[in-house]
Amino acid sequence: MTPDSLPSLQARAHSTANPWRQGPVGIVGLGLIGGSLGLDLQHQGVEVRALVHREATAERARQRLLATEVGTNPAVLAGCSLVVLALPLDRLLEPPQELVAALPPQAVITDVGSVKAPVLELWQGLHPRFVASHPMAGTAEAGVEAGQHGLFHGRPWVATPAAATDPQALALVQGLAQAVGAHWLSCGAAEHDQAVALISHLPVLVGAALLHTADRAGAAGAGDLAGLLRALASSGFADTSRVGGGNPELGTLMARCNREALLVALAVYRQQLEALEQQVSQGDWQGLRQELDRSQELRPQFL
Repeated sequence: MTPDSLPSLQARAHSTANPWRQGPVGIVGLGLIGGSLGLDLQHQGVEVRALVHREATAERARQRLLATEVGTNPAVLAGCSLVVLALPLDRLLEPPQELVAALPPQAVITDVGSVKAPVLELWQGLHPRFVASHPMAGTAEAGVEAGQHGLFHGRPWVATPAAATDPQALALVQGLAQAVGAHWLSCGAAEHDQAVALISHLPVLVGAALLHTADRAGAAGAGDLAGLLRALASSGFADTSRVGGGNPELGTLMARCNREALLVALAVYRQQLEALEQQVSQGDWQGLRQELDRSQELRPQFL
């Protein structure tokens, strides 16, 4: 994916649903999501004003050209017609008062958090034009060095509007998502949180459990089993453990903020794992083969 292959802003969004035609786009936070968004929008000629917490981060963001203007004072967001809150979940749910006060009252505000119900409940009372959204894109990287061109291309970007959500504000966020090549979806906040518990948050814990299992079994084994495990680990282990070895802060926040849905997902997963264990224990190879046949059929439906 190259910057030149990104869909053009002109082709992707009409001027009537185009906030960056009316003013700059603000981004609060220049980690993976915020930095990538800043790069893609600037490539399309959009003025991007970014707010970060530390001056050292601001300086590195300027060096990487993640935004047109980067500052640590919330006043940098003045005049923006759209502001994207690319903040960790804990800061979204406990936003600094100076940030809330600095958001332009007529601007559309959206977020990129991976849990939607608590964010929507809080922010629809803080700003009249808030739209809860979540781009389903990511890598194992984090921080100001992580932003990259084309991160959102072909990936889902889901919104979870409430009954009171401004339809024009929702259309503007949809235009943003489509401008960076994302696939737009809309659903309820509770449904979103149930879905991501199963396909995003559960895999983090499953991957972590796999890594710990291999590590502890290796340490308890005879000889240099631990070293052998590390030497033999290849693409299969890498694929199934990738998200478990990702950003620990993000994984903890997802579990904390989506606790109930994740507990349900873990219970269902445990039941499935126990059923597979029973088939192996009883030598039910035909039953196991049927389960694996079904898994082979299912996987393409999720990719």
